[in-house]
Amino acid sequence: MVTFQDIEAARGWIAGAVYDSPCPLSIPLSEITGMEIFCKLDNLQRTGSFKERGARNALAQLSADQQERGVIAASAGNHGQALAYQGKLLGIPATVVMPKFAPLLKVNNCQKLGATVVLHGKDFGEAKAHAREIAKEKGLAYIDGYDDPAIIAGQGTMGPRNRRASS
Repeated sequence: MVTFQDIEAARGWIAGAVYDSPCPLSIPLSEITGMEIFCKLDNLQRTGSFKERGARNALAQLSADQQERGVIAASAGNHGQALAYQGKLLGIPATVVMPKFAPLLKVNNCQKLGATVVLHGKDFGEAKAHAREIAKEKGLAYIDGYDDPAIIAGQGTMGPRNRRASS
């Protein structure tokens, strides 16, 4: 289980590497709901998604040996782009297995951000199974975009420390 302490530790791992995006009050949403609604602008991250938070947290915590060998993930887009970008910043080789239906824009972005892209499978499940096979064969760390505690803790940093602060 991921704890609040894990999320606070993740803040340290991602500090300076992930954009400190604003979380402004949304006047229209606040008026509609009758309460204060704040919107985190993680669309301003380099890859356009909050996924960089978890990717950086997970990658930064790998052993030096594993960082040298590299990582692999299955993704149809955002998780793969985040691993590619943060991996490039850290000098960690990233491979992304994408299902054959993955949007060409996401495939191209992963490649431009430095990942080796493998197109495999008619659905995400087949891509994920193939990624796990490659991980075993090549000694790569498989980083799940959803069920990895370091990913979850990193994504948890999206919330501001207080409602008027950025994070």
